[in-house]
Amino acid sequence: QVQLVESGGGLVQAGGSLRLTCAASGSIFSINFMGWYRQVPGKQRELVAAVTSGGSTNYADSVKGRFTASRDNAKNTVYLQMNSLKPEDTGVYYCNADIKTGWGTWPRGYWGQGTQVTVSS
Repeated sequence: QVQLVESGGGLVQAGGSLRLTCAASGSIFSINFMGWYRQVPGKQRELVAAVTSGGSTNYADSVKGRFTASRDNAKNTVYLQMNSLKPEDTGVYYCNADIKTGWGTWPRGYWGQGTQVTVSS
């Protein structure tokens, strides 16, 4: 069984910072994609940041220059450093990973339970 566990969310004032952590555990054969999605009530879940196993990153336009995603492959962990937070960054942040659980298996997406980030003005 594969599990993704997020931590680091909370309440912060505009302009502040938070660091989210997501650790994957279980029967993991390989991980390529790891990333962060954000969901706001009434809106579709959106990709915020992604990191490949080689360290390449992609960011949503709304967070470029403010958020930094990184990975520690030895720990199967992905981080999201969020600086200069804005009220519009508020939402539930979900960790996602593209994982194979064994040789010859299809990769599938796994999701964490989500962590709430609230930015006050």
